[in-house]
Amino acid sequence: MHQIETNLSIAESVLHAAPVFRTVSTHDADELARNLSGWQQSYDQISAGRFQGTLDELCLPRLQVFRETINQAVRQSCRVMPGSLWFGFPDHDLGHAKDNRINGRKVEPELIMLHTGNREFELLTSSGHAIHGIVVCQQWLMEQAQDDCQIDWHSLQSWEVLRVSPLARAACVNAIKALLACQNQADSASLQHALLQNLLALLGKGDGLPAAAGSFQRRQRIVASVRDHVLSHLDQAITVPQMCEQAHVSRRTLQYCFEDIVGMSPTQYLRRVRLNGVRRQLRYPQSGKEAIGAVASNWGFDNFSQFSSDYRKLFGACASQSGRQGPGSIGERC
Repeated sequence: MHQIETNLSIAESVLHAAPVFRTVSTHDADELARNLSGWQQSYDQISAGRFQGTLDELCLPRLQVFRETINQAVRQSCRVMPGSLWFGFPDHDLGHAKDNRINGRKVEPELIMLHTGNREFELLTSSGHAIHGIVVCQQWLMEQAQDDCQIDWHSLQSWEVLRVSPLARAACVNAIKALLACQNQADSASLQHALLQNLLALLGKGDGLPAAAGSFQRRQRIVASVRDHVLSHLDQAITVPQMCEQAHVSRRTLQYCFEDIVGMSPTQYLRRVRLNGVRRQLRYPQSGKEAIGAVASNWGFDNFSQFSSDYRKLFGACASQSGRQGPGSIGERC
């Protein structure tokens, strides 16, 4: 009971005591990630081209709703605040959400995503991605549930996706949109109540699916192991055969694992992760301004000419233009 109360206080301290609405627009993936209140996360841009992301966010006591749009494919490493539940509703109407994945698992149109707080998870979102999200204090949500509301709260802790009806999904998304558009604080309470009731109805009737089967988890572990190994040995030019040796798999198996989990080859994926590492270090240096060549070398890029070309192709701008220009365009409505 003490842990529940502690987690509830953490979530309440992160979510504002007074309603705060913010809009963020940025050309940098990590800047967008850093602006979602209460989340610990980083974004790696995967598809090539100039990045454009927007965030509309409303923080309320014990509740957060938001809509995020991103024009490029992105790998997101996410962790939401302790004591909370996150629900993600990808916008399938745009026709791009079919390639979205949570922890490597594809999110089909009949599924929504969910995750408990203080546990890291990975999202891969496709180009033209848009999502509506809800973060709610779990204890508070449980308190709002009626006695006849049949929700398996214990099993919910292990769910990653939930199969729901189109009507239940639409009701929650419309409730999020209404809250984001609300200008009148007097109307906000009734809209919050409507959102919670729609969310509880969705949980009561939805079909929760836990973590994927063992064979799928093995492919996830292989990808994560190779990625971590490469990133921890940036001073070495690790070849595909060496990746296979480290993961104890054949070249064909390695290729299949990466294509199945992240949708591309290991060399392409890992090169783009390292390029994002360079961009992140240039924009958020640990100690003063650093030379581009030195930062690139830190991330395993020894051929500066090839690095510069690859960087420009991925981000649509030269590395010399990646210094932090200040915060994105942000507006608040209190």
